[in-house]
Amino acid sequence: MKLVCGPLAFAQTADADSMPVVLYDPPHGGRFGSAGHAARDEIARKRLNPSTHAWDLLSIALSVVTADFAAQRAQSPDGWTREIQLDIAVSAPDFWRTQQQELSAALAFLTTDRWSFRFHGGGDRPPIVNQLIQPEEDCVVLLSGGLDSLIGTIDLVAGGRRPYAISQVVRGDAEKQMQFAGHIGGGISHMQLNHNAAFDGDAETSQRARSFIFLAFGVVAATSLQRYHNGENVPLFICENGFIAINPPLTGTRLGSLSTRTAHPEFLGRLQNILNAAGLRIQITNPYILKTKGEMLEECMDQAYLANVAAQSTSCGRFQRFGYRHCGRCIPCQVRRAAFLKWGAAQDTTGYVYDALGLDNDEHARFDDVRSVAMALSNVQQDGVTSWLGSALSSPRIADRAGLQAMLTRGLNELSILHQQYGVR
Repeated sequence: MKLVCGPLAFAQTADADSMPVVLYDPPHGGRFGSAGHAARDEIARKRLNPSTHAWDLLSIALSVVTADFAAQRAQSPDGWTREIQLDIAVSAPDFWRTQQQELSAALAFLTTDRWSFRFHGGGDRPPIVNQLIQPEEDCVVLLSGGLDSLIGTIDLVAGGRRPYAISQVVRGDAEKQMQFAGHIGGGISHMQLNHNAAFDGDAETSQRARSFIFLAFGVVAATSLQRYHNGENVPLFICENGFIAINPPLTGTRLGSLSTRTAHPEFLGRLQNILNAAGLRIQITNPYILKTKGEMLEECMDQAYLANVAAQSTSCGRFQRFGYRHCGRCIPCQVRRAAFLKWGAAQDTTGYVYDALGLDNDEHARFDDVRSVAMALSNVQQDGVTSWLGSALSSPRIADRAGLQAMLTRGLNELSILHQQYGVR
C-alpha cells in the first residue's frame, strides 16, 4: 500500500495507486485521508513550542498510524505481513533521508511489516502562537489509563519528580486519564492528544503502530518544556512491566505477530537512536523493565491511593470489544489478575467478562490465550526457562539478559499461581 502524506497541496500529488493523506487538517472527503488536526489544535491551545525535528517525527508517526489503520493485513499474501510505502512531506527532508533505514527497521520490529519511506520538503511546521508557554515540569510521562502507567506516574510524583503527563485519547479511557492526572500528587499537568486518523474504508484492527504515535506525542511535549529550551536533557518515561515489555512467545505458534512490542528494548533502542541523530535531548526510559506487574503493585510508593484506584485502570486487549469491560482471559488480563493475586493489598474488583478461567470450555480454560499460558508453564516445568525462551532475549539492545530472564521466571510464577487458583488444567 502507498500513502502520500503532508499538507493538502502535497497530498494532491498522489497518483491513482496511492492514498493521499492530509496532515493537520480536518477531513477533506473523497479519497483523501487525514490525521493530526485535533492534536495540532490542542498543542496550539496549550501554547507550546516543540522543536522542528520533533514536529517532523510527529508527521511521520501520523503517517505511519494512518497506514497501520488503512492497510488490511488480510489482503497481504500471507494474511499478515504488509508492504507499506510512505511519501511524507517534512521540514528537514535531507536529515530524515539519513534515518530511513533505522525507521524501517524499528517499525518492522514493532509491526512485523515491511516499511519504506521517501521524504520530501514542504512539510508542516509547529504552530505559531502568541505568548508561548514553556512548562516547568522536569520530565514527561505517558499516561495511558493502564495500570502500569498509573503506577509509574504515582511513583514519579512520590519520588519528587514533576512530570508532564501525556495521554493518547482512546475511547473508554479518556475520563480515567483525566481522573488519574487530576488526583496524583494533588494534580499534575496533563495533555490529551488524538491522532484522529480517518480515511474511506474499513480499519485494520491489529493496530501494532499505536505506540509509535504515543511516543511521538511525548517527544513533542518533551521538547516544549522549559528544561529542554534551557539546553538540558528531558526524560521521557514509558512505564511497562518487564514481562509485557519483552512479551516472549508463550508457545512455538505465538510469534511476534501475536504480541505487542510497545516497550521492547529493541524498538525503544532504535527510536532512541533516531532521537539522538536528530539532536533531540530526550532519553526514553522504562524504569520497570526488570519488574513483574505484581512487583510493580507491591512496590508502588503510594499504596493507599493505588488500592483505591487500581481496579479502575485498563489492561485488557479487547476492552472496547467487550463494552468497556475486561475480558479476563487475554494475556494482558491474565497478567493483571496474577499481579493482583501477588499484591493482595486490595481486592480485584475489576469485574471480568470471563472470570472463571478454569471452566473446561472454549470461553475459559480452552480459550487460546489461556491454553498458551498453560502450555508455557508446562514447557518451563519440563524443559526449563532457558529452553522455553529460545531467542526471545537475543536482541543486541538487551544489556541485562540474566536480569530479564529472572524477571520473566518470576512473571511466569505469578501466572502459575493464577492458574492454580482457578484450577486451569
